[in-house]
Amino acid sequence: MIVEMLTESVGQFGYFALFFMLWLGIVGMPIPDEVIVLSAGVLTSLGILNVFPAFVATYLGVVSGLSLGYVLGRWLGAPALNWIGKKKGMHKYVDRAQALLDRYGSYALCISYFLPVVRHVVPYLVGIGKMTFRRYALFSYTTGLVWTLVLFFAGNLLGNNVEHLNAFVGMFNQTMIVAAAGLLILAAISYYGYSLWKRQRSQAPGAASLTVKREGTE
Repeated sequence: MIVEMLTESVGQFGYFALFFMLWLGIVGMPIPDEVIVLSAGVLTSLGILNVFPAFVATYLGVVSGLSLGYVLGRWLGAPALNWIGKKKGMHKYVDRAQALLDRYGSYALCISYFLPVVRHVVPYLVGIGKMTFRRYALFSYTTGLVWTLVLFFAGNLLGNNVEHLNAFVGMFNQTMIVAAAGLLILAAISYYGYSLWKRQRSQAPGAASLTVKREGTE
């Protein structure tokens, strides 16, 4: 049981256990990040951990683990991708991550949080693509904060009902993927509508006559 294992690790290493268990996700720990974050929330509900330091350690572990992938991708380039590609079964996740980037661009960093394993591959790819760290942090760290916040406090609310953790993880990922896709579609429609409105306004007769009048007074 992950909660018991996490309790033992925290007992030995304190809050650093949360950080390193999530940070080591970059090398393919068999425990999904979602379960670790939820379990950290459970431990706060049981009084084993304090909420604030546990949340900070959890969030830093999540974003640090993903950022390491970005750094390796940016500075090592293709060899970094070859390294993760050598792991058994990783090719399909690399393909999914690339398809996500091709379709959504930088927003793939947001969507990938809700796709296990893919979330660790996307930072490699954007690093290899030389995305600036400022842009990477804007998309990854803000989404990571929301993702960690929801899962952590969901675990806190679940408390002793740890048998529901896996069911909640599956439901959470599916729901958030749909929500993220919906927000992207809404943003695209809004942007298109605004661009159309701006174009029509610039082509309106009043705007044209005002332009002519200004030119005549010069």
